[in-house]
Amino acid sequence: MQSRSWLMRPFGERSTLIFIAVLLAAMALVTLLHLAVPPGHSLHVSAYTVNLFGKYLSYALLAVAVDLVWGSLGILSLGHGAFFALGGYAMGMYLMRQIGDRGVYGHPVLPDFMVFLNWDSLPWYWHGFDMAGFAFLMVLLAPGALALIFGFLAFRSRVTGVYLSIITQALTFALMLAFFRNEMGFGGNNGLTDFREILGFNLRSSETRLGLFLASGVALAVGYLLCRAIVTSKLGRVCVATRDAEARTRFLGYRVERFQLFVFVVSAMLAGLAGALYVPQVGIINPSEFSPLFSIEIVLWVALGGRSTLYGAVIGAILVNYAKTVFTGAMPDAWLFALGGLFVLVTVFLPRGVAGLLSLRLRRRRDADASFSAKEASA
Repeated sequence: MQSRSWLMRPFGERSTLIFIAVLLAAMALVTLLHLAVPPGHSLHVSAYTVNLFGKYLSYALLAVAVDLVWGSLGILSLGHGAFFALGGYAMGMYLMRQIGDRGVYGHPVLPDFMVFLNWDSLPWYWHGFDMAGFAFLMVLLAPGALALIFGFLAFRSRVTGVYLSIITQALTFALMLAFFRNEMGFGGNNGLTDFREILGFNLRSSETRLGLFLASGVALAVGYLLCRAIVTSKLGRVCVATRDAEARTRFLGYRVERFQLFVFVVSAMLAGLAGALYVPQVGIINPSEFSPLFSIEIVLWVALGGRSTLYGAVIGAILVNYAKTVFTGAMPDAWLFALGGLFVLVTVFLPRGVAGLLSLRLRRRRDADASFSAKEASA
């Protein structure tokens, strides 16, 4: 009964209900404008735009995962791109196995890049990825296992603060260098690409793109609710206490490293799920997703949107990536300068991000309404 109550607690929050309602309404609107409005109409949402929105939603789920550990635990992870990429590679391996003999070289088992590199057999770690259930399970287990091992060693050794951030960054950089090697069996520099279908559906069809967009939205909603359930539970309160005063929390008898490890693993699995949803929508996964710069960019999304709010991470991810789409098309050389300037402006004038600005306005409105009601009552 207790476990059910903490899972249902987010449904009693007004902010959570508003977020879920806005997300579902946006998904329904995009679907309606894509299916009901004929192409060529000014309100029609094309398959390309649907695909772009789906990528934004997968990024939003990744930002929520980062905000879970940064906002509630105070762990600034600069390596969540590694968990995102591992989930993406697990999905990419499944999609590559679905190509079969329709590849360039026509081999029924080996992917094209293995045939090109003269591999004579499929590596053992590729076995099972021809089955959707196994592949989808590995989307969660691969990043979860890495987070479990890394987190156990780091939290048990009480590595915190900037040292932990540097280690997470070193982790993703090491994985990037490893995946660049052709000997690893993951496509080297080119990665995995030329996907054809998922669960029997053509990835190039507009119906499949719409389905992936809806799946990304549902995953974001479920991931957000799970994170809110964790944050508002007793576990979440211990995490906040650990963030604000770890030594005092240990003194009270809590095994802090266990709480840190659990939340870190959950966050990594959500990041892996985001990567798995991202790959079939963009059509490629390569070692650049392990880049430390990408992990730093994720942190910027959360900081711009508003740390410790979860919905702020969603806002930040969507706003920054939309701006990136616009700026890279209009001024590709100026995008990084625009992102840096935006981060500086928000840090100076909006230290709590966009979400902090929204909450401030709501608080002022409530105070004004309360003051007006008090004046009416006294009159």
